Amino acid sequence: MKFKQRLTSITGHSFLTVLCTVWLLPIVWLVLQSFRGESTGPTNNIIPRQFTFDNYINLFTDTRLFNFPRWFGNTLFVAVISCVISTMLVLMTSYAFSRLRFSMREKYMKIILVIGMFPGFMSMIAIYHILKMFGLTQTLWALILVYSGGAAMGYYISKGFFDTIPKAIDESAMIDGATKSQIFWKITLPMSKPIVIYTILTSFMAPWVDFVFASIIMRDSYNNFTMAIGLYEMLKRENIGTYFTQFCAGAVVVAIPITILFIFMQKYYVSGVTGGSVKG
Repeated sequence: MKFKQRLTSITGHSFLTVLCTVWLLPIVWLVLQSFRGESTGPTNNIIPRQFTFDNYINLFTDTRLFNFPRWFGNTLFVAVISCVISTMLVLMTSYAFSRLRFSMREKYMKIILVIGMFPGFMSMIAIYHILKMFGLTQTLWALILVYSGGAAMGYYISKGFFDTIPKAIDESAMIDGATKSQIFWKITLPMSKPIVIYTILTSFMAPWVDFVFASIIMRDSYNNFTMAIGLYEMLKRENIGTYFTQFCAGAVVVAIPITILFIFMQKYYVSGVTGGSVKG
C-alpha cells in the first residue's frame, strides 16, 4: 500500500515537473534573448554567447522608429482608468444582484450570462463603426470605453463572494439607520478585500495585454499605439532582423508589472477566486 502511494506521488510530481518545464521554457528563453548581445535577429541558441543591457536601454532611448516609452505611458493610462471604472462597475453590479431583489432580476442575470457566451471579437466591427460615428476612433478614450463598457458582465465571481457575507450584517446596519449605499461602501467593501483585489487584477490585465481591440481601433495612429501593437510592429519582416532582441526586452517589460502585482497580492487573489469570506 505504501509502495503504491509512493509510486503515485512520484508519478504525480514527475508529471508536474514536465508541465512546469514546458510552461517555463518559453519564458526563460524570452528573458535570455532579451539580454543577447550578438546578432539581433532570431537564433536557435537558447543561451546567448554575449550578454548586454543595451536592448533594454535602446528600448527606452532609441525612439526614432519605435517610441516605446510613449506606448508604455498610453497602455498604463488606459489600463489604470479602465481598471478603476471596471472594478466599480463589477462590484456594484455584483452587490445589486446579490443583495437587492427587484423585478426581472433573474431574467437579467440569465440574459447577461447568455450574451457573455459570445466571443468579444464578434462585435469588433460594430463597435468600431459606433465609435467612428462619435468621432472616437484612434483615441485612448475609445479603448477605455471598450474595456470598461462590458465589464459589468463579469459579475459572477464577485456575486458569489458577496453571497457568502451573512445578510444579518446588512440587517443590523439597517436597524441602526444605514442606507443600502452606506452598507455597500462602509461595511461590505471593507470586508471584501480579496474579491476587490481579484477584480482589480483582472480588470487591469485585460487592457494591459490586449492586442485585438487595440489594433482595430487605433489602426495607424502611431502616437496612440499601446505596447501590444508597438511590439507587434517590431516583428514585421522589415524590422525583425534589427529589433528582435528589443522586442524580447519589451515583452519582459510588459510582464513585470503584472508579475509584481501577482506576487504581492497572490493571497488575496486566491481568496477571491475560492470565494472565502466571513462565515456566519
